[in-house]
Amino acid sequence: MSVPLLPPVGVTRLTMTDFRSYAQARLETDLRPVVLTGPNGSGKTNLLEAVSFLAPGRGLRRSRLHEVVRHGAPGGVQGAWAVAARVQTPSGEVAIGTGRDPGPSDRRIVHINGEAVRVQAELGAVVSAIWLTPAMDRLFVEASSGRRRFFDRLVFGLYPDHASRLSAYDGAWRQRNKLLKDGVRERAWFEGLEEAMAEHGVAVAAARRDVAARLSRALEQATGPFPSAEIGLDGFVERLLEDHTALEAEETYRRLLADHRPREAAGAPGEGPHRTDLVVHHHGKGLPAAQCSTGEQKAVLIAILLAQARVQALHRGMAPLLLLDEVAAHLDAQRRDALYDALCGLGAQAWLTGTDRSLFESFGARAQFFEVRDGGLH
Repeated sequence: MSVPLLPPVGVTRLTMTDFRSYAQARLETDLRPVVLTGPNGSGKTNLLEAVSFLAPGRGLRRSRLHEVVRHGAPGGVQGAWAVAARVQTPSGEVAIGTGRDPGPSDRRIVHINGEAVRVQAELGAVVSAIWLTPAMDRLFVEASSGRRRFFDRLVFGLYPDHASRLSAYDGAWRQRNKLLKDGVRERAWFEGLEEAMAEHGVAVAAARRDVAARLSRALEQATGPFPSAEIGLDGFVERLLEDHTALEAEETYRRLLADHRPREAAGAPGEGPHRTDLVVHHHGKGLPAAQCSTGEQKAVLIAILLAQARVQALHRGMAPLLLLDEVAAHLDAQRRDALYDALCGLGAQAWLTGTDRSLFESFGARAQFFEVRDGGLH
């Protein structure tokens, strides 16, 4: 699957105020890959996290907003931080500003082209970002919640409204759980929440299934040293959609929720998209990814991200920003060169970090290099 020739996407100016280790910093870039090198603890990952906040969500570290405020900033943990960027998109240049509203509410503020927006999900229509960090090295062998979050971010890239659907489902699910825990017996309250769970849950599952199928096809067609893999989903609602229409699946799921109230009130786990797991099979090894070596698991993750970028470019006419933290050190020279070639051909900016600049030399003039040290950019 080749990436169509599209207008490039990327950050051309990034400004941070009281963000993590940066009191004030500004980075001017072009649309080539951005390579950030420097010693551990110098602030490289903080820069990637700032870029990740240009898209919807809690950023690549999943931090609460007050945790991002720089130590020593005015107001302490109740103070403010801000990230502003100039982003080149297929529709032209867009100004994005986001940050924490100072005070105890821990509320995020978002502006697009100077206009305040009510929900951060609107950022998804402007820019999307996907990432790989060292914390994700055990993604395939740890809890399913991490795999689910990883995959849902891929779905956001193709379907920006997936975030609001997921939020609506999650809200109804939590309210229903509270009613069950509190021993409420008012049927009408449950019926309204279960109707919302069925509607939004089926929409969430349908979007996940579509993206999983697209990614599997893209991975099968890929060439080069990164492994081919098959993407699957293990979830009740996703299985329903294998042989039911969306309306039939909604009705079946709604009836199940009603029938399972007593057992869930007694502590049994409920079924739904909140329990879906991502299942990845490494074709070359003939094994589930969880049974492959750490190096092969990392290679599979990179293959999935590259496939996602190609699929999204075809589907939306816009590839995602790729944020790759300390990824080069885990790859041999062949895979490093293949990765850099792929990143240069995606049509979207990639940001990479590492302690050793020599690992990125094969980029040559195709990338721009910055050294991060002593709390500054050089």
